Amino acid sequence: MDNLCNLFVNNRQNFCNRLKDNSVAVFSANELMPRNGDQFYAFRQNSDFFYLTGIDKEGAYLILCPNHPVESMREILFIEPYSESKVIWQGEMLDAKKASALSGIRNVMYSDSFDGVLQSIVITCDNIYLNSYEYPKYQCDVVTIQQRFNNDILSKYPLHDFYRSAPLLNELRMVKSEEEILLTKTACQITDEAFKRCLKTVEPGKYEYQIQAELEYVFKQHATTNAYPPIVAGGRNACCLHYSANDKVLNNNDLLLFDIGCEYNNYSADLSRTIPVNGKFTPRQKECYSAVLRVMKEISKLYKVGSTINDINNLTYQLMEEEMIKLGLFTLDDVKNQNPKSPLYRKYLMHGMAHHIGLDVHDNVDKFVAFKPGMILTCEPGLYIREEGIGIRIENDLLITDNEPINLFENTPIEIEEIEYEMNK
Repeated sequence: MDNLCNLFVNNRQNFCNRLKDNSVAVFSANELMPRNGDQFYAFRQNSDFFYLTGIDKEGAYLILCPNHPVESMREILFIEPYSESKVIWQGEMLDAKKASALSGIRNVMYSDSFDGVLQSIVITCDNIYLNSYEYPKYQCDVVTIQQRFNNDILSKYPLHDFYRSAPLLNELRMVKSEEEILLTKTACQITDEAFKRCLKTVEPGKYEYQIQAELEYVFKQHATTNAYPPIVAGGRNACCLHYSANDKVLNNNDLLLFDIGCEYNNYSADLSRTIPVNGKFTPRQKECYSAVLRVMKEISKLYKVGSTINDINNLTYQLMEEEMIKLGLFTLDDVKNQNPKSPLYRKYLMHGMAHHIGLDVHDNVDKFVAFKPGMILTCEPGLYIREEGIGIRIENDLLITDNEPINLFENTPIEIEEIEYEMNK
């Protein structure tokens, strides 16, 4: 088995080690999402399912029953049955041999046998683990296949004890293996290449979408895609935190904010940089950019074992408040008289500074969990002055180690002089 297959084998083992005795865990792959007419959106696998199997196809299921007396029944992968018509219209399908090689699961069956096999296993177990997407800020009106799948299992086996897989998987996914770190580094390298291409092509008069096309050209050259809708925001647009229209012209003397990342083998990069459209920062832009960069360098020191996201947020707000006073956005007296429940700095910095990244660009976050070696988090302070049309965000991805953090974007221009040199050489 190659390294990626070993990754999925180890992931399943680590997960199964956390299950209660006499338990079975069941998972469903994602489904194709309808777009319009007879078209579907590009398929993206459920991250937890991919984490456990490496299978990137719809119509799949997974059963894990580590205490089953029959070894072949402890791990069963179900894939979509062969369809000659589907092969003719859509191309090669995943077969059992390839599915086994990808996942390291020896027992691969077709999904039309899933219900019967599951019942034969469930009636020998006391506990059933079901999975759902659990993220503090996640809200969605769409009823997903995971929700429908869980409701079906709950209705069929109401007398079993049910448990959540998500807390176990979230804990495991926060600490990356060597294979996952390598995948993330590759995603960052491709993103770095795409950003550097833009440094040579940005100029007044172009449109944001033209710069987005430069990014996506590089991504496609590496057979990757966007990890999330790219933000390419000129001028005042950069003050909209999740701006994604990317359809406005780039004006002379404006700043251009990038928040971009490619997804390589389903692992994400997340990079933010802010550059001058015409290749030269104005004095005011330099002041503001330098303020954010100083804070970034200071808070990066907290990316060490034992720190938390909450620690980073608190220090950043304190430091950025001091920088905002220096920039003349408000005074020290204003701060002394402010409403403690609505501090003045929140007008110019509205977001947190860090989140885990991995199979999701926003991997599940507990901002009070202490950092451990192998975690990868973003570091992304910002400053947004709407009345001046200035929006600045600078972001790196940092790998926690036993010593200093490793910046996965260490070769990506970040200093004012570096950016101006690359844009004008």
